[in-house]
Amino acid sequence: MEIGAIVVGFIYWWPVGLALVAWKLAGYPAFAEMRDAARRAASEFEGGRPASRFARAFEAANRRDSSGNAAFDAYRRTELDRLEAQRRALEEESRAFSEFVEELKRARDREQFDAFMAKRRAEGGDRSV
Repeated sequence: MEIGAIVVGFIYWWPVGLALVAWKLAGYPAFAEMRDAARRAASEFEGGRPASRFARAFEAANRRDSSGNAAFDAYRRTELDRLEAQRRALEEESRAFSEFVEELKRARDREQFDAFMAKRRAEGGDRSV
């Protein structure tokens, strides 16, 4: 059956036959799996940027049903909340560091510009246009 479909695919239009061969070699990925992979790929670019690995894992952990053990579920919830708070704190530190680096760049640029202007004035005065 598959070989017949591949032959017909090559006869009809060679890319179809090639796609069927690739599909056969890939081990027949189920349509539901392909649909889920496409949905994951589409949801990664939510908001114009891909979701982080941690965010995907956090969401997956929160979607899971309970383990059946209330104590473990409470522990898991507490740990996930702690990790989420840590992630937010790390993002805030990262943002603050980026702002600090930008401020250093602005200060360095200002210093270089001031040095240029001082040198220019010393060489021949202020040559305003």
